[in-house]
Amino acid sequence: MTTTTLAHRLGTPDWERRYPVLTDEGIVIGAVFRWHRDWLALTSKGEVNLGRPDKERKHPAVEQAAAFVAGEYAAGAITAMPLEAVTAVVPVSGPAPLLHWRMPHSPTNIETAERVLRAQEEHAWRPFTGFPGSDNPQWQKCLLCGWQGPRYWSHQRGRNGELPSTHRHPASKAFNAPAGCVGDAKVRELITAYQQ
Repeated sequence: MTTTTLAHRLGTPDWERRYPVLTDEGIVIGAVFRWHRDWLALTSKGEVNLGRPDKERKHPAVEQAAAFVAGEYAAGAITAMPLEAVTAVVPVSGPAPLLHWRMPHSPTNIETAERVLRAQEEHAWRPFTGFPGSDNPQWQKCLLCGWQGPRYWSHQRGRNGELPSTHRHPASKAFNAPAGCVGDAKVRELITAYQQ
């Protein structure tokens, strides 16, 4: 790791929670994001896994990762990038792959992704991206009201064998969806699992 420093700041994260790293002048020099427990940096040299943050850290992990990118830029190891190069594209159509491209195609991951996909279908969700694990966002569409956006499986699944909450997603003016979707009673009426 480099020890060169550069004044920098974090930009607004995209739907995959990638934080652009900007110089004080607003130049995009990369992005940082969490994938499972590791932090990754996306720069002009490609993607770098920075590993898990130090448990004794004085600054949040996202700040540590951004400092790495800023140090690389200050040292001349990377160059500026357009914002589009570090921003996740919002998927709009097409069948989703079973697994996110970063997820290893292991028997356990495939089995888990298939189980999650069945649960999503049962609860009227349509994924547009592959299953990224429980703690990473997956772009989905609510089949009850049309809302689209990132959802985390860890937030969607029920706890301790219970059914998921009927509060399905935030409000959205774009899809005329009230907070929680179509309302508790309608969700319970439309999804068979709540009627058992």
